[in-house]
Amino acid sequence: QVQPKESGGGLVQAGGSLMLSCAASGRTTIVYAMAWFRRAPGKDREFVAAITSSGSATVYADSVKGRYTISRDNNENTTYLQMDSLDPEDTAVYYCAEGVVNTSHLTEGLGYDYWGQGTQVTVSR
Repeated sequence: QVQPKESGGGLVQAGGSLMLSCAASGRTTIVYAMAWFRRAPGKDREFVAAITSSGSATVYADSVKGRYTISRDNNENTTYLQMDSLDPEDTAVYYCAEGVVNTSHLTEGLGYDYWGQGTQVTVSR
């Protein structure tokens, strides 16, 4: 595959949980920083969470801090986003992104070179 691929989206009730997975593109042996972004209907794309290539550091948007957890398994070339205590405001298409990104720029979408096609997450009331 030439781009990362997301899976795990779906419909969940408010207060519920979902786990998203992102299979890295695997186009090279480079281990990229990975991030999740989302775009809600009628809104701009926003940063959600990111993790460094080694997994030693993570960063979260304030809106998801304490509810979402990003992790990665470099042996499987997969990044995960565990989403708990979901709220209807979390409804969006979630995108996985990968790139060689400086730790101080993990929240910036422009730093990521490769993007998945997205997976829909819908949280009902």
